[in-house]
Amino acid sequence: MTKASPQDQKRLLDLQGLDTKLDQLAHKRTALPQHKRIAELDAQLKDLDTAIAASRTAVGDIQREVSKAESDVQQVRDRAARDQTRLDSGQGSAKDLQALQSELVSLARRQGDLEEVELEAMERLEAHEGTLGELTTAHAALLNDRAAVVAERDAELAIIEKQAGEVTTQRDAMAAPLAEPLIQLYDRLRGRLGGVAVAALRHGRSEGSGLPVPATELAKIKATPEDEIVYCEDSGRILVRGEDAY
Repeated sequence: MTKASPQDQKRLLDLQGLDTKLDQLAHKRTALPQHKRIAELDAQLKDLDTAIAASRTAVGDIQREVSKAESDVQQVRDRAARDQTRLDSGQGSAKDLQALQSELVSLARRQGDLEEVELEAMERLEAHEGTLGELTTAHAALLNDRAAVVAERDAELAIIEKQAGEVTTQRDAMAAPLAEPLIQLYDRLRGRLGGVAVAALRHGRSEGSGLPVPATELAKIKATPEDEIVYCEDSGRILVRGEDAY
């Protein structure tokens, strides 16, 4: 049976208090609300990245449509200008000049049709460029929001790390005088019992289980030498007896 002086048992109880603080700080570190907010912002940014990529693709496609439409209109204009020049010169037979006039009428209609296609493509381009601009603006705003939340999180983490460092220093000083077998027992119990290996016995109640210790068990504990470690039957944790144990 592992033995420890009443002073070392009390020190073990204080050590448990410090380890509990460290566990609480570790939980606080992972449970900061900024973590959830950053994850939400990252999901929104991912969706926006997808939308922006699709929007840029659409803009590029329509820009090519506009360029082709402009080229088609220009080709018809150039052809009409050449025909008009030939017609104005009066050179050629009457049949040739009549053919030029007929072609100019056809080219005018063709130009009108192509200009409608060009205008429709330019309107779609303007709409998609507007959408892309809105998406880009929203993306930049989300990045700013994320940077602000990250700064808040980092500030909170810095405070937690400072507190954890201070508690760790106290914990190391508290554990230093304790015998290695006692520390090993304590660590085993902490690993098996959810991080809490030691509790106080106060006024006949085990703080390890939160329950009163049965009278027969309490009598047995009273009869146990002070340097022998006793356990809570309900929780399995070490019970530390102080002046107010009974």
